[in-house]
Amino acid sequence: MSTPTQAGLYIVATPIGNLGDLSRRAEQVLHAADIILVEDTRVTGKLLNHIGKKAKMVVYNDHKGAKERQEILTAVRCKIVALVSDAGTPLISDPGYKLVREAQADGAYVTTIPGPSAAVA
Repeated sequence: MSTPTQAGLYIVATPIGNLGDLSRRAEQVLHAADIILVEDTRVTGKLLNHIGKKAKMVVYNDHKGAKERQEILTAVRCKIVALVSDAGTPLISDPGYKLVREAQADGAYVTTIPGPSAAVA
């Protein structure tokens, strides 16, 4: 497993309750991320503290408009941008589908980093 070096949007699944459930690959992506898009900085801050990462967190939710998405898409072209939710996989019941759709349409690298699943558990 290697640390990501390709600029793009990484959709990162986070633990559902127990911080120890964070996958090794997710941790590597979060450590490599230049920007982490979060629902709540307090929740993600606990996770980042757990793995010893200080990062620029940007709140991303359904209330963000096209201007904010465009700023993020500009960053995705040259930086590693991670999208996380408070728990689980982003986009299932969390914001992000508009960002992913626009990033793909823009030709950006978009990938998912799987992790904990409430349905399987």
